[in-house]
Order: sequence, then structure tokens, then C-alpha cells
Amino acid sequence: MEFYYFARAVVKGILRPLYRIEVIGRENFPKSGGVLLCTNHISNLDPPVVGITCKRPVSFMAKEELFRAPILKQILPNVKAFPVKRGMSDRGALRAGLALLKKGEVLGLFPEGTRSKTGKIGKGLAGAGFFALRSEASIIPCAIIGPYKLFGKLKVVYGKPIDFAPLKKEKISVEEATDIIMDEIKKLIEANQD
Repeated sequence: MEFYYFARAVVKGILRPLYRIEVIGRENFPKSGGVLLCTNHISNLDPPVVGITCKRPVSFMAKEELFRAPILKQILPNVKAFPVKRGMSDRGALRAGLALLKKGEVLGLFPEGTRSKTGKIGKGLAGAGFFALRSEASIIPCAIIGPYKLFGKLKVVYGKPIDFAPLKKEKISVEEATDIIMDEIKKLIEANQD
């Protein structure tokens, strides 16, 4: 954990002035308990930006290939990332994510599964809905509003928790749950664009 906080301080010192990051809605983030943090995905810098703006340490799923890269395979586990096989249902990654939430930690997800080439929000994959319906975690939507332009302005907006209790009773599907999360992220983007 020490390395996590050290890395966060270093990255914060670099990224905050470069992108003039403004954080909105930090008070919406639960102080304790499991949190599923769902964010749109516009850049490779999204995970560190969320990591430095979130009140609590965040564990991200990262594509398995990154854990084979020489330097990254040393760094990623130390900044709480864990591997996921893309393009298939990775049961090991799903179990690891649920275990984190059960332990009261923060699981960060990019429901789209990949970066948006256009900056527009895409369709979410079922994984976000799976975690939302299978855990007791608070579901926090988050919007990163760019573009990432040096010395431009970048916003990170944390929304209010989505109440999934009534939706669980309705026995909605994981796809429907993901759509609800994606709609909340879209609303944050629309409400906070200059």
C-alpha cells in the first residue's frame, strides 16, 4: 500500500498541473464500504486520473496483456490493478472483483471495456451490471470530461450513488443494469460540459 500512495503522490504532482484537473462531486463518494466506481473511458490516462482524484484507493481491472510488459508487470500489482482476459467472460477476474467489493474496497471499471476513439460514450458491457447486481456495493457513476489537452482543463465528476435496491427486486438483467449505469454517466457528462 505504501507504494500505491507514493505513486499516487508522484502522478498527482505531474498530471494535476498539466491538465488543470477540476474535481466535482467528491462529497458523493462513500467514506467506507464496497464501491463500484464506473467511469467513461477516453484516454490511457483515465486510470491514473481517477486514482489521484478519488478519495480512496481504487483497484482497476487491466487487460491481461499489460501484465506481460516488462516494467508494467512490476508496477500494476503494486497500484492495485489486476488482470482481466478481454473478449470473454473471465470468471477469475469476476471473482476477484466481487471479493474486493465484499472486503469493502473500491473497484474501478470502465464499462465500455475500451477507450472511445471519438470521445463519445459507447455501449457498456455486461460486467458493470454483473457487479452491481451481485454485490452490496455502492454504485458510483463518474464522468471524465476532456479532451486531454496540455494545460487545458479536464473535469472529473463523481455522481451520487445509484440506488440498485429496487432494481434488484425487479430482477433486471445485467445488460439492463449496465444501461442504467451508462445513462447516469451520460447525464453527468451532459450536465457538466462547458
